[in-house]
Amino acid sequence: MFLSKGRCVTLVTSEDKVSGAQHMIADGLFDRFPIDAIFGLHNHPGMPVGTLLTREGPIMAAGDTVKITIIGKGGHASRPHLTVDPVLVACNLVMTLQSIVSRNVDPTQTAVVTVSTIHAGEASNVIANTAKISMSVRSFDPAIRTFLEERIRKLTVSVAEGHGATAEIDYEHGYPVVVNSEKETAFAREVAEELIGADNVATCPLLPASEDFAYFLQHRPGSFLRLGNGRDSAILHSSKYDFNDGSLTTGAALWARLAERYLDL
Repeated sequence: MFLSKGRCVTLVTSEDKVSGAQHMIADGLFDRFPIDAIFGLHNHPGMPVGTLLTREGPIMAAGDTVKITIIGKGGHASRPHLTVDPVLVACNLVMTLQSIVSRNVDPTQTAVVTVSTIHAGEASNVIANTAKISMSVRSFDPAIRTFLEERIRKLTVSVAEGHGATAEIDYEHGYPVVVNSEKETAFAREVAEELIGADNVATCPLLPASEDFAYFLQHRPGSFLRLGNGRDSAILHSSKYDFNDGSLTTGAALWARLAERYLDL
């Protein structure tokens, strides 16, 4: 929801993969419309239907994607001494990368380094020439985000070279941290508590997932809220996830009340 005095515009953007927010900004969103504040709402499995979550400051993480190709020397599985086994390198690298957060990031900070896929070869009697790893990297602080990239690059090259292999790194910077502004978040919480009662409004924990609404918040103050989908709801992006229609009433009522209250300020 985009708000200014005398104007309220509600938009739905395509967030996953294509970053609708970036396209809208590039298309002149903030140049064409006098927007003073913005609000976003996202479903939240694990919280009761009819509840809302807010959080001032960082709420959702920056999300980066890393694709690594280990280039070795293939050969027959019976003569591994004549090869440079990229599978061995990849396995060593996975274990090494898991030490970044546990041994390099301040325990009071939050960061995630997850190796999500590893692929190499097709035949059991053949050592492949290459192995491919993909990773998801999450952080809430720009300095830690930079540090994670530096460590991932350095460790990847070091581990590969230590085994006589080489590495190619494709590091893709994804969505930045979602940072809710103080004033707008306090306003949204006040409206939510007025609407459904303070007992039904909770402080949202830090969420390592990422969201392109972050780009809007880099241009205007605002707040991103979460809407309960039920305690027994499957997690987001799960094949078993089902949007709980019972949350529609709360979400729609919040949207209407936010607009009414803001335009009366």
